Amino acid sequence: MALPQGEAKAAAVRDMFDTIAPRYDLVNRVMTFRMDVGWRRATVDTLGLAKGATVLDLASGTGDLCVELAQRGYRPVSVDFSFGMLTADHSGVPRVQADALRLPMAAGAADGVTCGFALRNFVDLGAFFTELGRVVAPGGRIALLEVATPPNPVLRAGHKVYFGSVVPVMGAILSDPAAYRYLPRSVAYLPPDAELLAQVTAAGFDDVERRLLSRGIAQLVTGTRR
Repeated sequence: MALPQGEAKAAAVRDMFDTIAPRYDLVNRVMTFRMDVGWRRATVDTLGLAKGATVLDLASGTGDLCVELAQRGYRPVSVDFSFGMLTADHSGVPRVQADALRLPMAAGAADGVTCGFALRNFVDLGAFFTELGRVVAPGGRIALLEVATPPNPVLRAGHKVYFGSVVPVMGAILSDPAAYRYLPRSVAYLPPDAELLAQVTAAGFDDVERRLLSRGIAQLVTGTRR
């Protein structure tokens, strides 16, 4: 079955996250063996901004990254396309329902941006990076967390079985079967690594880096607004 594109993808993603919001945190913790907690900490570690900096967390989900940002002394804003996710947000920070490709913020309004596990869910990834270039002030930082494919062939084979076969079963038991069949397949939306980094650079960012986490199960893309 082909993956949805364009507006059909946007509607499908919004509806899917509305559906899985109530048990989203539980499934994340179970299927990553709580490694997602450490990945979020690593994401915030890379910002290196002054305390009090305004950081937009895009596709914020239930607010896990916002909690981490607030604990570090930042001023996070939770932004998500899904009203269901914003309803389940437990961070206590300001919440905004918005499309990350068309943010209701002025140019240069943010000192930083974080985003967790959502790059593959955007309709137009290039447009998303361009929007980051618009809203992040010069010298600001971005830290984008996403799933990845391990470079080691043995780990890659095991990850393929786990992510492609075990995770959908877990999701079906704990939450929504259709959503957790889609999520492993959605990795196909991600461009090749070099192309992804080139898109971020073209959107106005320097020092663009891609760091693998947990031997390549996840990746963290960072950059500084020039």
